[in-house]
Amino acid sequence: MFTTLKNAFKIKEIRNKIFFTFLMLVVIRLGSQLPVPGVDRTYFARWFESQTGDAFNFFDAFTGGSFLNMSVLALNITPYITSSIIMQLMTIAIPKLEEMQKDGADGRKKIASITRYVTVALALIEAGVMAIGFGRQGLLETYNVMNIITVIAALTAGSAFLMWIGERITENGVGNGISIVLTINILSRMPQDIAQLFEQFVIGRSIAKGVVAAIIIIAIIVLMVVLVIVLNDGVRKIPVQYAKKVQGRKMVGGQTTNIPLKVNTSGVIPVIFASSLMQLPVVICSLFNVNGAGFWGEILKGLNSNYWCNPEHLVYSIGLVVYIVLVVFFAYFYTSITFNPMEIADNMKRQGGFIPGIRPGKPTSDYLAKLLNYIVFIGAIGLTIVCVVPYFFNGVFGAQVSFGGTSLIIIVSVVLETVKQIESQMLVRNYKGFLND
Repeated sequence: MFTTLKNAFKIKEIRNKIFFTFLMLVVIRLGSQLPVPGVDRTYFARWFESQTGDAFNFFDAFTGGSFLNMSVLALNITPYITSSIIMQLMTIAIPKLEEMQKDGADGRKKIASITRYVTVALALIEAGVMAIGFGRQGLLETYNVMNIITVIAALTAGSAFLMWIGERITENGVGNGISIVLTINILSRMPQDIAQLFEQFVIGRSIAKGVVAAIIIIAIIVLMVVLVIVLNDGVRKIPVQYAKKVQGRKMVGGQTTNIPLKVNTSGVIPVIFASSLMQLPVVICSLFNVNGAGFWGEILKGLNSNYWCNPEHLVYSIGLVVYIVLVVFFAYFYTSITFNPMEIADNMKRQGGFIPGIRPGKPTSDYLAKLLNYIVFIGAIGLTIVCVVPYFFNGVFGAQVSFGGTSLIIIVSVVLETVKQIESQMLVRNYKGFLND
């Protein structure tokens, strides 16, 4: 990876793209410090201290602290991420959108345009809920219609601006614009979290205990990163043989290729879905200032990951079991709507392709479905391990950090994908240079 970056800086075109991306990231970090007019910026700091839940910690980590600071970028690109997921699901459910997706570049442009409008609509809704829900609890310095409108406009504009920056990075930078914006937000909080871990478990201890604690912390982080890399790059290649046939006077076909099935076929989507679903009741109660008591209070504690794996309150770890079940379920669900074994089998049959030892048609479809179920299960278990480890150390040892398995999955996958894109751009440039010569 470092060799790739070193070689990339030797090429002016790619070097300019890297500098452009860096400047856009600087703009984002500066924007995360600009306050929204009419709000009390210390409100969320005080509110977070009074909360026992982590419903908004995950959101604050994704926004790089902008949410806690209540800056104009407080919503960040979460509306765009939600919009993209909705559009991806709707593409499967609505035939018109499915036709657009198959209509080449023009169709994808139309879907991208619709995604932008949905993003703005979601940003308006989220900003309105925050301005009204938290505004009357003390977020707004003066709770009136004008301040509510100002906050909604500022937050919506900030989210739209970040979406625009992400698209500019994709077009003029190194690519993966939205993913890079999300990654830099998560990375901006990690130094503070690492320092907090060392302050909690290393500083103030004896030299022997401090060294052991530091080694354990570093080892756990490294092992989790390695596991994420294995999940991200793990691929099961299914060999496909194409029969020879005569076209005109030539014999074509006969080549062997493969269908790559990724171990983590659904990426980080199952974790996001499961976390969002688990935290939805907690978020609603927080917005409406509802303090759970009695039976419902116990339910809310079970949904709160801060209570999971706590030896003193093991009953609340039932929520962790529900979370694991949801991750596995959404891994299968998302894969089922993005990978169609029957369609792939039909395409192979039309093109004269077959899997060695498997008959074309339905047997091929059944074989792919069976193999896919096995691979998805392995990927879901890997995702679960990565996500549960931080909860375990949080519950048993009280290691409070804003980043977790989800953040590591996003960071590692985006970094690896960005390096691959830089390598492909270097390769294309070498081909161009060869042709020009």
